[in-house]
Amino acid sequence: MTATALPPTALGAPARNRRLRALRPGLALCWLVLALVTVATLWPHLLASGDPDATHVTQALHGPGAAHPFGTDQLGRDVYTRVVHGARISVTVGVGSTALALGLGAFVGGLASIGGRWVDEALMRVTDVLLAFPGTLLALLVVAMLGPGTGHSLIAIGLSAAPGFARLVRGQALAIRDADYVRTTVTFGRGRLDAYLRHLLPNALPPLLVLATINVGVSIIAGASLSFLGLGPAAPTAEWGAMLAQGQQFLGVSWAVAVFPGLAVTATVVAVNVVGRDLQRRLAGRDRHARP
Repeated sequence: MTATALPPTALGAPARNRRLRALRPGLALCWLVLALVTVATLWPHLLASGDPDATHVTQALHGPGAAHPFGTDQLGRDVYTRVVHGARISVTVGVGSTALALGLGAFVGGLASIGGRWVDEALMRVTDVLLAFPGTLLALLVVAMLGPGTGHSLIAIGLSAAPGFARLVRGQALAIRDADYVRTTVTFGRGRLDAYLRHLLPNALPPLLVLATINVGVSIIAGASLSFLGLGPAAPTAEWGAMLAQGQQFLGVSWAVAVFPGLAVTATVVAVNVVGRDLQRRLAGRDRHARP
């Protein structure tokens, strides 16, 4: 009885499908978006050489065209140039507040994990109370106390996100706190702090990295929300949330004024989330392969 030979196309199909899945065009597109946003944040003049605050009242509220790809706003300012330059503040708030939340969370979570029962209980009860508040509402309360401005928005958003990082660090630290190699570090006189820095904190780094990546997108939305409410940078500074607030008044006349800043926020946040989820999937796969 002879075996039936499969056609070459059938043999090559699984390998081709695997290559297509590995390419993941959506993920590549998200990386491209993040690359463009990074360039816009660090070197905006490479993408838009004009002055984002230059006004031309006679060209106010023009639609997209050759001279102005994204149209103009109510003062005749080029929307494309303002969207590109607005990335600097929006991304700075997103990344800066995440770095602040990560640092505070690592400190509080680490202190709770090595400080003893009463320290742990006190810090975690405060953390639970803060986690009960929606992040944007907590940021609003902090900005209301500090006053409007980019720096205050960054601090407010960072403080509102810190409890989530603290809870994650504590949980990861407690998972291995009683392991033999951690106990050995403490027993031989190196102390709890050394055990935390050598073993507990490194164990928390992979999930912390995933949370930080995703939190950047959340913080960008929070920063845009504060600016939309007038609590961000002062006019005429180009910032995506502030541009949305100004543009929504003219949607009936020129849709582009608000739509393109909104698309910038959406594209950036979606790209950050997709990359963060991919990072989470890769780290989870690595952990599975590392297990005996």
